[in-house]
Amino acid sequence: MGRLVMKFGGTSVADIDRIRNVALHVKREVEAGNEVAVVVSAMAGRTDELVDLCRQASADYDRREYDSIVATGEQVTSGLLAIVLQDMGIKARSWTGWQVQVKTNSAASAARISEIDSERLADEMAAGQVCVIAGFQGVSPENRITTLGRGGSDTSAVALAAALEARCDIYTDVDGVYTTDPRIVKQAKKLSRISYEEMLEMASLGAKVLQTRSVELAMVYKVPLQVRSSFDPPNDIPVVPGNNFGPGTLVCDEELIVEQEVVSGIAYSRDEAKVTVRHVKDKPGISAAIFRPLADANISVDMIVQNVSPDGEFANVTFTVMVNDLDTAVSVLESNKEKIGFESLESAPNVTKVSIVGIGMRSHAGVAATMFDTLASHGINILAITTSEIKTSVLIDEDYTELALRSLHTVYDLDAA
Repeated sequence: MGRLVMKFGGTSVADIDRIRNVALHVKREVEAGNEVAVVVSAMAGRTDELVDLCRQASADYDRREYDSIVATGEQVTSGLLAIVLQDMGIKARSWTGWQVQVKTNSAASAARISEIDSERLADEMAAGQVCVIAGFQGVSPENRITTLGRGGSDTSAVALAAALEARCDIYTDVDGVYTTDPRIVKQAKKLSRISYEEMLEMASLGAKVLQTRSVELAMVYKVPLQVRSSFDPPNDIPVVPGNNFGPGTLVCDEELIVEQEVVSGIAYSRDEAKVTVRHVKDKPGISAAIFRPLADANISVDMIVQNVSPDGEFANVTFTVMVNDLDTAVSVLESNKEKIGFESLESAPNVTKVSIVGIGMRSHAGVAATMFDTLASHGINILAITTSEIKTSVLIDEDYTELALRSLHTVYDLDAA
C-alpha cells in the first residue's frame, strides 16, 4: 500500500509488555501491505540514567564519549523490538544510526543531520524486512557516534521519512494534538488536522507533543506527519471520518485544511524567567551591550520590552530567558555592569508565557485585542508581549496560568461541545 516510518517514544517502549504492544501496531501495518521502518527512543528513564552515570564519572566529561554512552539506550530498544517482531513471525532487523548512515556534523550531543543514505534501507523494506532503527543518533565525518539532542528521535523519524519519501506516524502517550493542555482545560478538543506552521509555533511555545526540529523538517520536506497514541488497541483502530490517515492528528500543509480557525490552539510554557535591567542610558549600543554577553554565554533570549523614561534619557529593558539559564544570565549581566551602566537588576522565575496560535490570525483583526481584553477582565496583568504573523504571546504571573488558559480557550470558541 505504501511506505511508512513509525516512531515510538520512551513511554511507549518502557518495558517488554509495552514493546510487545508496539510490535502489534507494527504487525498491523505490515499485514496491511505497507513497507515499514520503525524508529524507537530509549525506554522511559533510561537516558536520564545514562546521563547521570556520565556526571558521576566526571563533572567535565568529554561530550563525544557522552554520545557513545547515551546512544546505547535506543540501541537496546531497537534490538528488543526486533526480537519481539521476529518471535511474532515478522522479518525484522535492528539498525544503529551509523549502520543506516545518518550522517551528521561533529557537534557532540547536539548534532544536526546533513544526509541520510536511504538506498539500502529502501531495498530491505521492499524485500519485506521491518527495519527497526535506533533514533536520536547518527555518525560524524570523523566516523564517531553523535546524538541529536533530547527529543531527537522525532527528528530521526521525520528525516528518515523524508529520505524514504514515506509517511511518518509519531506514536506517543497522547492520542493527538489538542487545542490546549487537556489536563488543565477539560473542554480541550483534539484537532483532526493542524498546519505545519501552527504546530511549529505550538511546539516552540511549550506544547510537548512534538519536538520543534522534527516539525521544521516535516514542513521543509512536506512529510505527512500523523500524531497517534501507542495505547490505542493495536487491532481495533477506529476509522475517523474525513481523515484518511486514521486516528490522531495530521500535521500537514494549510491547503489541506478546509476551514481554518482564527485561533487553533493555546500553548503555554512555565520554563520562562523574567529579567529587568533598570535605568540604563537610552542611546545606541546599549541593547548590544546587554544582549551580546548573553549570546556569548549561549543564553537564548525570547521576549524583549523596552520602556523609555518621559525625558528620553533612560530606559528599563525587560526580557525572558529559560528558567534554567536565569542564574547564569544574572551573573553575566552583573559582570558586565560597568559596561552596560545599569542602576539595578531584577529577576523573577515565577512567570508563564501564554500564546494563542492560528493561521486565521493573518486575515482577522482584533484577535490580540480580544486576548488582552480577556486577561484584563480577569485581573491578569501582562508583563511582556511578542507577536508574529500567526501567534501572540504574553508573559504573566505563574499563579494565573490556569485561569488564563481556561478563559482564552472559551473566548476563542475552542471549548468542546
